[in-house]
Amino acid sequence: MPSRDDILADRLNVEPAIFKGCSSSELGIIVGVAALIWLPVSLLLAGLMGAVTMGFGLAGVGVVGTVVVMAGLFQRLKRGRPDGYYQQQVAIWLSDHGLRRAPFIRRSGAWDIGRAHATLPHRDR
Repeated sequence: MPSRDDILADRLNVEPAIFKGCSSSELGIIVGVAALIWLPVSLLLAGLMGAVTMGFGLAGVGVVGTVVVMAGLFQRLKRGRPDGYYQQQVAIWLSDHGLRRAPFIRRSGAWDIGRAHATLPHRDR
């Protein structure tokens, strides 16, 4: 009889979606980038208005809003597509713009072994 103590998460092939179709690593990246953008901008704006501590609250609201909007965007982007689709699209875009080599082959056409057809030495027996 199988044991009921086995953990189902050990048998997953991909990270599970936890918010609007995004995995925890995707949400972590969204939060990190949003915080890097919103924190300096909101502290600068709040500092110009004379209430620097208000900038932290504004940054928090901006980060939460960005997470909701970007998670919705990723949800639409990923809908009906295989796992890793947008990561491959980003890699292709970076490769097309010369920023990074794509980790997969994108060549179409006939393949060749790269040698001219040479005659093989003839052996007489």
